[in-house]
Amino acid sequence: MSTSSFKIAHKLLTGAGAIEQLAFELTRLDVDNPLIVTDAVLVKSGTVALALEHLGERPYEIFDRVLPDPEIAIVEDCMQAYRDGGHDGLIGLGGGSAIDIAKSVAAYAGYHGALADLFGVDQVPRKGPPLIAIPTTAGTGSEVTNVAILSDKAAQLKKGIVSDYLLPDVALISPQMTLTCPRSVTAASGVDALVHAIESYLSLNASPITDALAIGAIKLIAKALPKAYANPANLQARDDMATASLMAGMAFGNAGVGAVHALAYPLGGRFNIAHGVSNALLLPYVMHWNKLACVERMQDIAQAMGVNITGLSANDAADQAVEAMTRLCAAVEIPEGLHSFGIPEGAIPTMAAEAAGIERLMRNNPRKLSVADIEKIYRAAY
Repeated sequence: MSTSSFKIAHKLLTGAGAIEQLAFELTRLDVDNPLIVTDAVLVKSGTVALALEHLGERPYEIFDRVLPDPEIAIVEDCMQAYRDGGHDGLIGLGGGSAIDIAKSVAAYAGYHGALADLFGVDQVPRKGPPLIAIPTTAGTGSEVTNVAILSDKAAQLKKGIVSDYLLPDVALISPQMTLTCPRSVTAASGVDALVHAIESYLSLNASPITDALAIGAIKLIAKALPKAYANPANLQARDDMATASLMAGMAFGNAGVGAVHALAYPLGGRFNIAHGVSNALLLPYVMHWNKLACVERMQDIAQAMGVNITGLSANDAADQAVEAMTRLCAAVEIPEGLHSFGIPEGAIPTMAAEAAGIERLMRNNPRKLSVADIEKIYRAAY
């Protein structure tokens, strides 16, 4: 028996009316002049305006220079805007990129050294200004995790800030905020949430609490993601996906993720492939490789995906889990094969060495993987 802890945002607000509580939460947190961290697409789509309706009578500024793959330089720019504007709180409004930038700035604002000092685990010395996270995609779970992932373009690497001080003060999850999400992003972020749930269920750090959240998320995603993809205006499907993403975020924020994410990082860092798509490309192949170490748990995943495993052997049922994941990715038109993104096969050894070095994630994986094993997975996914 081991002791485990469970960490989430300090307060969760979910459901159709959640966005209407924004002004109240800002007042409760004594935020008089927030900086809204978002991207230009969400400003143009009117999604940011929807949040502004519930801001109350207070000054604010919008920082809309967040890009899909958040870079370290953007944190520096956003930090400058925060200081120049005399702001006393942050609202991260968007997908994982915007929320991760807001979390990074919140950590950086409470520190007087270099941003580089904060990379790694528990390097943030103190709590920063209040932070409210409002996701506009159903996938990353960043609104309830203590991690911010940034791209170091010079080094072609993803780097993480991991600290409980990054946990938002409020996570405000409202399905209306996801209605403008493009179908391609709905697909990629939805599969990202599925990977979070699956990897947390298979993690060596899983607990009964994270297990329940992970299996619940898988069940919701299997049913709701195709509906949200087929009809973006389906508010019930959007609500189910927002809930599933939240549950998956709470699961992986405590149990951790494994080899799928570790192998996905070089794809994003070197070839700018969207994180959710990278995960989707690798998910079936990593799960097939992991099966030997967790066949019983993969049976559970197959059932959660809607597979009737009656009469199947444990091994066959586990194979059905992989096939169900593959079918779901195909249904939402996730591209197949690393080659389809122009990744040269010659890059595989370097990517394998990088992935093997991401020990923070690899130690959670149910099967221990050597560099040679990882190369085989990349080649199978090629």
